[in-house]
Amino acid sequence: MERGVHDLGGLPGGPVDKSEHDYLPWEKSVDAILSLLVNDKRLMRVDELRRGIESLDADAYNQLSYYQRWIASIAAILVEKSVFTKAELEARIAGIDARLRAGATS
Repeated sequence: MERGVHDLGGLPGGPVDKSEHDYLPWEKSVDAILSLLVNDKRLMRVDELRRGIESLDADAYNQLSYYQRWIASIAAILVEKSVFTKAELEARIAGIDARLRAGATS
């Protein structure tokens, strides 16, 4: 079986950065969203999050940050479970992006 991009066990990787950092507001939001979906709404499980992250293609996995991988996995799972469609998600993202761009030019 071929090793997944996420499977780094036994490979040389250099030193691990163990320093703490302050979480950005959006990272805290992603963590809260996952908590709500798993604990309160029971719409998904943590093992599904992991499956979604591990199924990202190599380019996405390597380009996305830790919490970006989480939100990509959460979105894919919620689409998979028909909570919303991919088209609905894309439309919502486009609307938010348009509002942000309009605010940046104001």
